[in-house]
Parts: sequence; structure tokens; C-alpha cells
Amino acid sequence: MPVLSKNKGSKPASLELDLRGRRADEVLAELDKYLNDAFVARLSRVRIIHGYATGTVRQVVREILESHPLVKSFEPGDKEEGGDGVTIAYL
Repeated sequence: MPVLSKNKGSKPASLELDLRGRRADEVLAELDKYLNDAFVARLSRVRIIHGYATGTVRQVVREILESHPLVKSFEPGDKEEGGDGVTIAYL
């Protein structure tokens, strides 16, 4: 379960998270922290870049988003956003 906390002195949440080059087992903690930070920053839409490669990271990202309590919905990025190498999540 995510912990919603705001660290004093931390930088504001970015509109995107780049997970390219990460291993599937590294994605859960990083994505959860990012989603929590984005929620606290009141972002309603975030872009998660996972790339194409074998599709493993994309699959892990979408499985996490499917059950994450802060995510209302998600979809692949538009062609100009990176297509299926990107997932857009709505918080």
C-alpha cells in the first residue's frame, strides 16, 4: 500500500518518469514512489516512459497501474508521445 508523504525540501514531481534501461524487478518501488509524489503534487496526468524492447517493463508497469489505488485509468501514449513505448496514467 502506498504511503502518502511529502518530504520537505524535495524537488517537485515531474510530469514523466523514464524507466528505460531498468530491470523489471526495479520498477515496482520506483513507480510506486513516483505515483505517490505525483499524487501529492496534485498531478492529474503523468507519462511513464518504458520503451519498447522486449515489452517486459511495459507489462510490469501496466500491471502495477491496473491495481494501484491512486490510478484512475491508463492508456498507451499517442503516436507523437511515444506510442506503445509510453503509458499515460490518470490520477
